[in-house]
Amino acid sequence: MSEPEITRGTHTGLLDGRVAMITGASSGIGAAAARLFAEEGAAVVLMARRAERLRSLAEEITAAGGRALAVPGDVAESADVRRVVDAAKAEFGGLDCAFNNAGYATIESALHETDDAVFDRTMDVNVRGVWNCMKHQLPLMLASGRGGSVVNTSSTAGRYATGASVPYVAAKHAVLGITRAAASEYGAHGIRVNALVVGTTRSEMIDGAVQQYPQLEQAFIAPQIQKRMAAPREIAEAAVWLCSDRASFVTGVAMPVDGGISAQAKIG
Repeated sequence: MSEPEITRGTHTGLLDGRVAMITGASSGIGAAAARLFAEEGAAVVLMARRAERLRSLAEEITAAGGRALAVPGDVAESADVRRVVDAAKAEFGGLDCAFNNAGYATIESALHETDDAVFDRTMDVNVRGVWNCMKHQLPLMLASGRGGSVVNTSSTAGRYATGASVPYVAAKHAVLGITRAAASEYGAHGIRVNALVVGTTRSEMIDGAVQQYPQLEQAFIAPQIQKRMAAPREIAEAAVWLCSDRASFVTGVAMPVDGGISAQAKIG
């Protein structure tokens, strides 16, 4: 099955008046989310390490009539995350929702052949990055008294041994643990915390891996019921819904957006 053409739909105002922070926003799922959150009425605060690309995206959104602020930084650095959250408060008055999407992965290698530096960076971005974001986002949501919504990006590798590298599988499992624990801890304050269990999605990283190892194309597609990869915007649509009032009774969920891979008994 070919991948669908995902186009901009009719503005429904799901996030009108909200302020959203999106990490990993310079490409892939994060960039698609930045555009979609803005289309749905949110002011978006964008974080990623690639400053020029981030600024270009913010300018694109602003030119289209949206509200966007680019604040470059590394989610693995607590001070960088604090700077982004402070910018959200200074520019837009607070923070209502967050899509903690930044991630890091490498081509898999056997555990005993994996460098410690790869393990450390994988954990720093995927786990510490989510920790840093929530640690600085939650106080702002608590202070507002309006509650809020946090969506963290996990992966099918957070549920199963998918063949991805051991550090990546471990990291994405940890994201689900953080999500569930935080949902329990902050639910009484009106803050919902959920995770997306994302299947293989077209991105620069995936395209680069396929270019280097062409056999990976079929390996990525084969487990999918729909026999294709996701488009980044398809993942972004799920994040928008979880951040909206339409998901008001949804929290602590690991929501599959994986083309049906989790429905298959052979990996379930």
